[in-house]
Amino acid sequence: MTGKYIIGIDQSTQGTKAMLFDSKGAMIKRMDLPHKQIINEKGWVEHDPMEIYGNTVALLKNLIRETGLEEGAVAGLGISNQRETALVWDRETGEPVYNAIVWQCARGAEICKGIEQAGYAPLIQAHTGLQLSPYFSAAKIAWVLQNVPGAGEKAAQGRLCCGTVDSWLVYKLTGGTSFRTDYSNASRTQLFNIRELVWDEEICGLFGIPVGCLPQVCDSDSCFGMTDFDGALKTPIPIHSAMGDSHGALFGQGCLERGMIKSTYGTGSSVMMNIGETPVFTDKGVVTSIAWGMDGKVNYVLEGNINYTGAVISWIQNDLKLIGSAKETGELAKKANPEDKTYLVPAFTGLGAPYWDSEARGLIYGITRTTGQAELVKAALDCIAYQITDIVRLMSEESGILIRQIRVDGGPTRNDYLMQFQSDMLGIPVQVPDAEELSGIGAAYAAGIALGIYRKEEIFDRMKRSTYSPKMAAEERDRKYAGWKEAVSKALTR
Repeated sequence: MTGKYIIGIDQSTQGTKAMLFDSKGAMIKRMDLPHKQIINEKGWVEHDPMEIYGNTVALLKNLIRETGLEEGAVAGLGISNQRETALVWDRETGEPVYNAIVWQCARGAEICKGIEQAGYAPLIQAHTGLQLSPYFSAAKIAWVLQNVPGAGEKAAQGRLCCGTVDSWLVYKLTGGTSFRTDYSNASRTQLFNIRELVWDEEICGLFGIPVGCLPQVCDSDSCFGMTDFDGALKTPIPIHSAMGDSHGALFGQGCLERGMIKSTYGTGSSVMMNIGETPVFTDKGVVTSIAWGMDGKVNYVLEGNINYTGAVISWIQNDLKLIGSAKETGELAKKANPEDKTYLVPAFTGLGAPYWDSEARGLIYGITRTTGQAELVKAALDCIAYQITDIVRLMSEESGILIRQIRVDGGPTRNDYLMQFQSDMLGIPVQVPDAEELSGIGAAYAAGIALGIYRKEEIFDRMKRSTYSPKMAAEERDRKYAGWKEAVSKALTR
């Protein structure tokens, strides 16, 4: 196999994927390796950084071997990664001082509480666009420096590297010669001033993290360094992009212009809208981050994260036993009584954006004697669309941008009932690509464009999409959405 190929690495929460793309941007091979989820009795979640790096190298070597790629066939590599997961390692030895602390882990809550009590939460949001939270990387890194013996002293001496998964992989893949991150990942650490585009010294000081321990921040399509895949290649190739996974999916969806928006439907959901080169700050429940930096300028995004979307389907299958598989939901929903007004509010662990009520509790609202299996399944699907609608409407209001369509990805997008209902609730077309793994696609396309393999004007037009257009009357849409808001109000505690 010869030609100009691009490799995309998607390092996600559950595992790592390696994807090979040809000169037209088509994925021709994908390989996966899971890694261990380390969870203790406190619910703390960790990953072994060396396992992640080892899996990445193994995948790259296997991809080359199984596809028969000749020397010089691969032009470059792009990386997308799980965001907010934080690592600290020794600058000289390249060895981690502790496991990676995963984005799901809230062990930094007391650190954030102390900063909030000192009155700095408004400053942090004004500078970083993010609400003060242990969800982001800053409190995780601070926890390591405060709790791992000797880490704080080494950090003060400049002997440690503190970063996210992309900077760890770049460092290791380049043999320790490159310590860099991109604007998208930097913007999710809660340490980066997204107005000034620099590490914020004041905020770093609040968390006790020396700025000198943080990576150089580069454009997302920069050359981050050269790698030979730990000796698998005779001639090293460039790592020519790095992006957080949601940002990679936004790019992979071709949402390059102001007002373009995507939603990823997974266990939870990330709704992200490109708001152009000027940031929009809001205190209404969505956060401001950087989409990417390219060509010497940055694009900003509004983002809302929802705790339970696809996980609701798992709940009705595994816990309520209402269905045998997720594939059954669409047909059952279509058979439900159209006059049924049952709503499911999935506040199993509180509600995320735009409500941010951690004490909210789930409920099923509006049931009658005629509510049965089909109606409950329909309510479970509908609540996914309602939650996405909450965020899209808020983003449009806060940005002043009229949203004309939404691009979506993730397993639940294969459910035609859900996609049609989503279009009906939003009142705009919903576009579903035929491709999967949009995060890895985004990173690979960014690298390929930077290397001249792909043309930005053409590569995204090659992706085929199915379109769902609104069919529901505006009066019915308004009535249904008003019922949802009433149900949510019963679940909220404030």
